[in-house]
Amino acid sequence: MLEIAIMIEGQNGLTWPRWQNIVAAVDDLGFAGLYRSDHFTNAGPPDKESLELWVSLTWLASHSKRIEFGPLVSPVSFRHPALTARMAAAVDDLSGGRLTLGLGAGWQEREHSLFGFDLLDMNARFDRFEEGLEVITSLLKSDKQVTFEGKYYQLRGATLLPAPLRPGGPRILIGGNGEKRTIPLAAKYADEWNAVFLRPTELIRLNTSLDKVLLSNGREPGSVKRSLMTGLRFGRTRKQLDSKLSAQHNTGSGLRRRGFVVGVGQEIKDQLHAVEKTGVQRVMLQWLDLDDLISLEALAKVVL
Repeated sequence: MLEIAIMIEGQNGLTWPRWQNIVAAVDDLGFAGLYRSDHFTNAGPPDKESLELWVSLTWLASHSKRIEFGPLVSPVSFRHPALTARMAAAVDDLSGGRLTLGLGAGWQEREHSLFGFDLLDMNARFDRFEEGLEVITSLLKSDKQVTFEGKYYQLRGATLLPAPLRPGGPRILIGGNGEKRTIPLAAKYADEWNAVFLRPTELIRLNTSLDKVLLSNGREPGSVKRSLMTGLRFGRTRKQLDSKLSAQHNTGSGLRRRGFVVGVGQEIKDQLHAVEKTGVQRVMLQWLDLDDLISLEALAKVVL
């Protein structure tokens, strides 16, 4: 059965009251998980509120009962991977093993420029990302001292103590649709591959591509979970949905062609069923209105 989770954009006005309310709602309503982006600010001005990722996830870990959670995704360009590994292991332990550590190379130019992070050109960015994945997975999975000499990161006898309570630490998720670098990195390092805004036909094609790369790496296709993060436009009524689409100058058919899930009632269920048939096991639905918990409850009644 397809697992339904919620994803929010943490850079688009996330405050403590909003975060606390949405964590409680997602946990109580029965969704499988709650995921959030990791950005310092939004992609275009004016700037909006944005809670720091790991501070917010630490609160969630100790103030929720059952939901799985994590970043979609945390760029290695913001934090040294050794620091990410330490924080992830601690937050996973605090939650009783509910964290999925989503990792990415970084992409948003504006925040890197504003806060002084080096985004790098595309090739160098993914070279650094691969080094970061090697550092993080080595620290989480090894019970011995780790030495690594890379261009961007170096470890010289490093050890995570206390060791993660979960053997190997939290599950690693790699998100993205790129066949040249992302899919091969997922096949090498990930426990879960997260596709982004894809239609079912594209999902099937990339799933097949990942299967082939996994087999060439000596891994079984079933060893990597498949998930999808995609946009959602949901209305409790047809009138409400039409109003939302009109305000954003969108149409339902146009958004569906871009991979969005759009509709009311059974229309949402039918689109999710089509996603499930591609082999995807979990879908993270992007919830943009952080204050509309009434509609979130209505969505839960439709899809859960």
